[in-house]
Amino acid sequence: MSASALWADLREAVRGSQQNYTEGPIGRAVVLLAVPMVLEMVMESVFAVADVFYVSRLGPEAVATVGLTETLITLVYTIALGLSIGVTATVSRRIGERDPDGAARAAVQAIAVGIGIAAVIGVGGALSAPQLLRLMGASPDVIAMGSRYTAVMLGGNVVIMLLFLINAIFRGAGDPAVAMRVLWLANGINIVLAPCLIFGPGPFPRLGVTGAAIATTIGRGIGVLVQLHLLTRQNGRVTVARHHLELDPAAMWRLVRLSSTATLQVFIATASWIGLVRVLATFGDAALAGYTIAIRVIIFALMPSWGLGNAAATMVGQGLGAKKPDRAERAVWIAARYNFVFLGLIGVAFVFGAEAIVRLFTTDPAVSRYAVSCLRIVSLGFPLYAYGMILEQSFNGAGDAWTPAWINLGCFWVFEIPLAWLVAVHLGVGPVAVFSAITGAYCMTAVVSWVLFRRGRWKLRTV
Repeated sequence: MSASALWADLREAVRGSQQNYTEGPIGRAVVLLAVPMVLEMVMESVFAVADVFYVSRLGPEAVATVGLTETLITLVYTIALGLSIGVTATVSRRIGERDPDGAARAAVQAIAVGIGIAAVIGVGGALSAPQLLRLMGASPDVIAMGSRYTAVMLGGNVVIMLLFLINAIFRGAGDPAVAMRVLWLANGINIVLAPCLIFGPGPFPRLGVTGAAIATTIGRGIGVLVQLHLLTRQNGRVTVARHHLELDPAAMWRLVRLSSTATLQVFIATASWIGLVRVLATFGDAALAGYTIAIRVIIFALMPSWGLGNAAATMVGQGLGAKKPDRAERAVWIAARYNFVFLGLIGVAFVFGAEAIVRLFTTDPAVSRYAVSCLRIVSLGFPLYAYGMILEQSFNGAGDAWTPAWINLGCFWVFEIPLAWLVAVHLGVGPVAVFSAITGAYCMTAVVSWVLFRRGRWKLRTV
């Protein structure tokens, strides 16, 4: 491909393409889908790093608050991602079958389910924030500083749920540029507003770490309003009209059944982070703060890879819907190779530049030591895990959420958590054992995913 052709494709990808992704050159289709998805995830990465950058100026207790709350809110992320996997698989399959009306009906049912679940979590989380932090092993100082932060984040979780869910609808329909622009708007508002509410310059109130939660909720809330508006436009790949708004219990149940397996899959993976944080909490606030900083930086690197994974999932769903499984498989391997190159280079940069990166977030020697160690150890597994991320997402795009669920159960709960506790606590090695267990578990998921994907049973799934 010439440089001018590549530049034209990149511009089309960012602007939004009307291409039929079940036809034409596969590599070009992957690029057109992946570029806006990667840029969307880059902004999510920037948000995660910027948030902890601001909060780190308030001290280790504030960073620990963010880390513990993010661990608690994994329940919301788990359900949102599970529903997103289900709706992406369903919407992409309907689009591949040339049934946009069916895609719109699935979108409405998913939104209704998401709102109902978020309401239950919001009320319970807002009322029990201090108790939840205490349960996670937070120190009295962290509980005193962070309870309101946790209450706001959990109480306003509906904006997180819908932002994830509706963007998954756009991606499944093959309209990732819309999802990208919405997330850039939501997180851009948060990045600008957060330091104002945290530090209180000029007319703004100084709210400390609670200000970060309020800024996040406002930014994502505005993003959701824009999403809902865009879903009703007449020129979109998925257009929700008045007759789609009627709730369909049968359709909701089908989506819940598909999403429940995906939610279990994500829960198994994300709940393992709760276990790891609980182990790290026994080593004090410095270890927990260092881990939180390193993980935010690692998320910065992995989010673009999730964009490539989402592109592969969309290609798989639409390819199977169009009865073209071989095209779907070729798209997956192309996306995996792109990800291998990207994460391999990032891994090298993290290994050699860990100290310089961590200095951007903290000058505390104890916190820095743990952050540098975590960053270096986990990034060693990036080249291999690059394949694992794409392959697991591809199973989901086919509607085969059980395979990644079993992989996650074995790699994280049978291997990672017991190993981390045994070596870190029982044998007294310390936090470095937790970091090493993370690397080992994610490399294992890549190898197992490779073997199972090559068997090809995912091609027989129906949605």
